[in-house]
Amino acid sequence: MKKGSTEGKFVGLDISDKQGTFVVLDEDGRIVEEGKATMTLAGLTQAFGERDSCRIALETGTHSPWASRALADMGHEAIVANARQIPLIFRSNRKNDRLDALSLAKLARLDPDLLHPISHRSAQAQQDLAVLRSRAALVGSRASLINHVRGVVKSMGGRLPSCSAEAFVRKAASQIPDGLRPALTPVLETIAELSKRIAGYDREIERIASERHPDAAGPRQVNGVGPITSLAFVLTLEDSRRFRRSRDVGPYLGLTPRRDQSGNSDPQLHITKAGDDFLRKLLTECAHYILGPFGTDCDLRRWGLKLAGTNNKRTRKRAITAVARKLAVLLHRLWSTGEVYEPLRVSLATEKAA
Repeated sequence: MKKGSTEGKFVGLDISDKQGTFVVLDEDGRIVEEGKATMTLAGLTQAFGERDSCRIALETGTHSPWASRALADMGHEAIVANARQIPLIFRSNRKNDRLDALSLAKLARLDPDLLHPISHRSAQAQQDLAVLRSRAALVGSRASLINHVRGVVKSMGGRLPSCSAEAFVRKAASQIPDGLRPALTPVLETIAELSKRIAGYDREIERIASERHPDAAGPRQVNGVGPITSLAFVLTLEDSRRFRRSRDVGPYLGLTPRRDQSGNSDPQLHITKAGDDFLRKLLTECAHYILGPFGTDCDLRRWGLKLAGTNNKRTRKRAITAVARKLAVLLHRLWSTGEVYEPLRVSLATEKAA
C-alpha cells in the first residue's frame, strides 16, 4: 500500500471480487494516498484499521454489506452508494477502478447525498434472509427437475398427471415407462430429497418468525400472505420507521412506473424494478393469488379485479403489479401500527355511507 504524507479524511473505495482500489482526499480535495486492499476482513483491517476516522464511500455489491459493517466497527463513517443512481460512474466513458474510487471520494467530500446512500440490513437479518433465499433456490431446482422428467416422458409419447410438486414423486413413479426408469429414477429420488429439505426450511422459517421476528405476524393477517412473504418483508425493510409514509414502500421496492415526462409527452413506462428483487417477486406471487380463483373477498381483491376489467392479458398484468404495490403499502401499515386487518373495511364504510 502506498502511503501519502498527509492523512486524508475522504476515501473512495471501488470494490471488485478479490481486491478493492481506494483513493484518499484531504479536506482541500487533493489526492494524498492511493492503494489496494484485499477484500477480506484482514485486508480491510490492514488498510483502514489504524487510520483516524474517515468518511469512506463504497458502491453497493456483494461485499458491501459486510465491508460497510467492518469499516463502521473500525470507527469510520461508511457510506454505501447506490450504484444505479450515480451516472457519473456507471455512464462514464473512461471507467476504471481508480477513477471510480476517485469519483466516490469526491462525492463523499462534496455532499454525501449525491451518493444516494442506502442502509444495509444487520448481519442477523442477512443470515435469516439467507434461509429464505436458500429455500427459494431449492424450490427452483425442484421445479426444473420436475419439468425435465415431464419433458422426457412426453418425448416418448407419455404424459404424467398434473399435481403439486410435493405429490409429484408419489404420483409419477408408477407411470414412468420401463425404458426410462434407469434415466429418471435417480432424478425422482433427488426430487423427493429436495422436498424433504424444503419442508425442513419451512419449519426453520416458522421458528425464526416466532422466536426472532414476532412482528411478522401482522402482515400474515392478509389472506394470501404466508410466513415466507411476511418474514421476507420484515427482514428486507428491517425497520418500519425508515419510511415516513407507508406509501413510500412501493417506490422503494421498484413497484412504481418510471417517468420520462417532457412537455406534452408523458409515456406510460414499465416499473422501475428498484430495490429487492426477491421481495418484489414474492409480493407479485401474492397478488396473483389474491386475484386468482382461490383469493378470498377483500377490498384489495375487489379493487384489483375492477382495475383488471376484462380478461385482457395486458390489463391483468398491470392490475397484478398494482395490487402488489398496494399490498406492500398494506403490509407496512399492519406491521408499523399493529392494527387488526379488516378485509372489507373500505367496502363496508362505503356501503354504510351510501
